[in-house]
Amino acid sequence: MSAPPPNAMMHLAQRDDLKGALRLGCHLALLLAAGVAVGLAQGWWLPPAQLVLGMLMAALFAPFHETSHYTAFASRRVNQLVGWLVALPGLHNWPMYQAFHRQHHLHTHDPARDPELLTPDPSGPWSYVLRVAGFQYWRSRLVWLWDGLRGDVSAHRFIPNGQQANMVRALRLQLALTLAVVALVAALAGWGALLRFWLVPALLGQVPLRMYLLTEHTGLPHVRDGLANTRTTLTTALLRLVMWNMPYHAEHHLYPFIPFHQLPAAHGELRGRLQAVQPGYARWQWGYLVSLLRTSA
Repeated sequence: MSAPPPNAMMHLAQRDDLKGALRLGCHLALLLAAGVAVGLAQGWWLPPAQLVLGMLMAALFAPFHETSHYTAFASRRVNQLVGWLVALPGLHNWPMYQAFHRQHHLHTHDPARDPELLTPDPSGPWSYVLRVAGFQYWRSRLVWLWDGLRGDVSAHRFIPNGQQANMVRALRLQLALTLAVVALVAALAGWGALLRFWLVPALLGQVPLRMYLLTEHTGLPHVRDGLANTRTTLTTALLRLVMWNMPYHAEHHLYPFIPFHQLPAAHGELRGRLQAVQPGYARWQWGYLVSLLRTSA
């Protein structure tokens, strides 16, 4: 059974500034509440509060991803502005990610052409730990910034021809903005505030995000069929809220023009055709880790 053609799903393509603003406002309100909790927490209560803040901070990847498709808002300029701002805590770069992600969509799960597969899937428990701990993620972010600073992004083959100079400027702008924010916060609140409210939460929050992202394609066949090469995960309303309905990932890959608020409707139309639907993230992680332990035994 094949997926409906794109023109058959265009009734779900309408962007909505209000729905984007409400979802972003909700996300920012949750971040503010978690930040207050971190500010009030003492002793053993501090690490759990920082983990919650870090998870919400890492989940800014969801609006960052959505704006890269220009589907978070109807206005392209608002998508771009919001995308740049929500990218900063995770050291993301909006134009670089757009180029990277475009190739991922064009060549999903193709070992030769999908840039996401430059980082291989974990082959055992230790490589799984390294992957979910975020070491590879933070290294890649720093490599991007360093390449932009020195003015040579030729190693990143996902960048379209003629766009290298623009990417260098974008990376340098990101670095300047990040350093300016760091300097301002340090001057107003001290370096301890950066450690308490950003650095530690950012490191902690990447762990569940890396685990979450592993579910999207890992273990699926390397074929062009979007019904088979991408996994949709059924999960809680809260997770769908903070991840901007990204758990409906097969639906998104099949029709990337569908905005986040229409993905549940897309799932309703496609669920009988999808070949990889997973009931719950924890269940998938446990099964995947058990398979890695068995393989390495």
